[in-house]
Amino acid sequence: MAPRGRPRTFDPDTALRQALDLFWERGYEGTSLQDLARAMGVASASIYACFGSKEELFRRVMALYGSTSGEPPRRALREGATARAAVHAMLRATADQVTGADTPHYCMLVLAAPVGAVENHTVREFLAERRRGQHTAIRDRLARGVTDGDLTAAPADLDALARYYTTVVQGLSIQARDGATRPELEAVITCAMAAWDALTAAPSRTAP
Repeated sequence: MAPRGRPRTFDPDTALRQALDLFWERGYEGTSLQDLARAMGVASASIYACFGSKEELFRRVMALYGSTSGEPPRRALREGATARAAVHAMLRATADQVTGADTPHYCMLVLAAPVGAVENHTVREFLAERRRGQHTAIRDRLARGVTDGDLTAAPADLDALARYYTTVVQGLSIQARDGATRPELEAVITCAMAAWDALTAAPSRTAP
């Protein structure tokens, strides 16, 4: 009987989920390689062998986060019947995600970023680029609304409108981290959507 190869000592998918939970709780700078090794139940050498550096592991974690907890708001934005409905659904899905019972109360994309050490610049920029992607996704959905005819706005207005609602999305995460409840976030969303008509109204034309 041929000898079997050395069995894998851990399941990479399970370990990645464990790393996600730890990074989400402590942020990038607050999580050491030793912390990760303990949480994942493996030696640091195994983390290097399977995932590469701490930064590469974090990038994998963020991809997992984006495809799981980060997906409902993006899906709501894509699938809304109109631009207004899409933005409203995105904000409500965001509020649901950042007040979930089983996860930390904030968006990992917004608040897991490193803030100090120079050597973490690439991670800061990586997360900043993903946040800029939020703005782009919202702007693209607004532009689709213009094409579909349910929104009237100039290109410059679309950018400002997208930036406003991106700020609301990110602000919901900060409010949740600081203790705001789901009903309190719903009140913020109500205010943000009450501004929609004023923000998207066509400029009045004054007779000469």
